[in-house]
Amino acid sequence: MPLILISNDDGITMEGIHRLVDAVSGLGTVIVAAPDGPRSGGSSAISCNTMLMPKRIDDYNGAQMWSVNGTPADCVKLALNAIVDKQPDLVLAGINHGSNTGNSVIYSGTMGAVIEGCLQGIPSIGFSVCTHNPSAADFDACMPHVTEITRRVIERGLPDGVCLNVNFPKGGVVKGFRRARACRGRWTEEYAHYTSPEGKPFYILTGKYENHEPEATDTDLYWNAQGYGSVVPVIPDLDYSGPLDIMNEEHRL
Repeated sequence: MPLILISNDDGITMEGIHRLVDAVSGLGTVIVAAPDGPRSGGSSAISCNTMLMPKRIDDYNGAQMWSVNGTPADCVKLALNAIVDKQPDLVLAGINHGSNTGNSVIYSGTMGAVIEGCLQGIPSIGFSVCTHNPSAADFDACMPHVTEITRRVIERGLPDGVCLNVNFPKGGVVKGFRRARACRGRWTEEYAHYTSPEGKPFYILTGKYENHEPEATDTDLYWNAQGYGSVVPVIPDLDYSGPLDIMNEEHRL
């Protein structure tokens, strides 16, 4: 049976990670190592000056559950070194409460766990539902697709150095899933400004995503709007091999 390692960035008590266990428990042996609380926006951060202390909690649906006082990437790294007794066949993260479409993949703690798995040479997938409202996240609608995508990756694998970022639309129906690319855009109006009772200004992260290509029909945002899950291949290798005009001839390879 394949060994499946699961993490998330919302915390080990959240519904999404339990539903992910439910979706894949029939496909292999499942071990969960997830943060002890919310770590959204943690990206691929790791804890350099913190003593990480994994804590075994009650099993869920046959899965070992380990709560870790660290980031999602910490959870994957620590699990590979101190929890599992062999390299997992698959790393999964989610199911995230909130969209990781477009360039949100850069900030996502969910995808931080996935990218860590990919860097370790393990096929890895992140799953998200495009709403931050727990009551609006219809996990039932995406569960069959989570199972099917995971089954295909177990059976067929992924290209070396490639992981998957999968996002499902909110609402009661998911029509299927389609390969897509990450929509180009940026976050705007990112901070709300408030004043404390002492008269000091403070800011809370908010914002909305500005789609720079609303007419495109091959992006994750497009397919989510059509009622489909989007499957975006992601490469953690951020190297660029194209031309760079600032380099003189003697500097070029």
